[in-house]
Amino acid sequence: MKEEALGLARDQPDPTQRLNLLREYLQMFALRSLHESEAFLRLSFVGGTALRLLFNLPRFSEDLDFFLDEPSGYDPVKWMDKLRRDMSLAGFAVTLRWQERETIHAAWVRVAELLRQAGLSDLEEQKLSIRLEIDTRPPAGAVSHTRVVTRHMMSAVRHHDLPSLMAGKIHALCTRRYAKGRDWYDLLWYRSQRPPVEPNLALLQNALDQTEGVGTVDGSRWASQLLERLESLDASKLASDVRPFLERPSDADAITGESLRSVLQQ
Repeated sequence: MKEEALGLARDQPDPTQRLNLLREYLQMFALRSLHESEAFLRLSFVGGTALRLLFNLPRFSEDLDFFLDEPSGYDPVKWMDKLRRDMSLAGFAVTLRWQERETIHAAWVRVAELLRQAGLSDLEEQKLSIRLEIDTRPPAGAVSHTRVVTRHMMSAVRHHDLPSLMAGKIHALCTRRYAKGRDWYDLLWYRSQRPPVEPNLALLQNALDQTEGVGTVDGSRWASQLLERLESLDASKLASDVRPFLERPSDADAITGESLRSVLQQ
């Protein structure tokens, strides 16, 4: 499997896209391992990587994010031990660090040698990393489904539906202390679908109540709140931030103040 990952990278002449493909291969490998551990009986796949792998968002993502739906049988250390073992057997020089904070549990998976072998680094010890994050106290209200993902390899994953995934994105846009171009690009993608995707308002309100205080932010006013925030942002910086993660980097040119205001005013 390591040779398959390197083959994908060697077919890509652009170094940035080569890195994106390698990272995505490792992400799919991790999903496959979690599937085999039956982790998706307890977890739902959320976030930008879920949007890409399940709904074909043309943007690469760095992390794997999950909600813990069923605490009974939650055994992440066992799952991470299996992931580490699976990657080693597949030829990857892997280290894995697991951390359990109060609410967010996370794993950092680091693979040595791969970047040098893919022609992306002169240093054998330089590592390619992916991060897995599990929210163990997620807000209520999500709608989940199960689907088979077939990119690079096959896995069955439970995941949030599009309105619930969008609620997570709107929550990030409303509460993140700094602007990320990929968040605004994703918003443009959601609202450019036909029909435009509407967020799961129950989930969004529960998430806002959880992080900002009950009743502090009205989730139903998300569009007007984002319009206000947009006034203080530089759209060209948003476009530059997301450009390296796009399948077609020129798509970043669509991120303008005018286009973002247009989809928010729909």
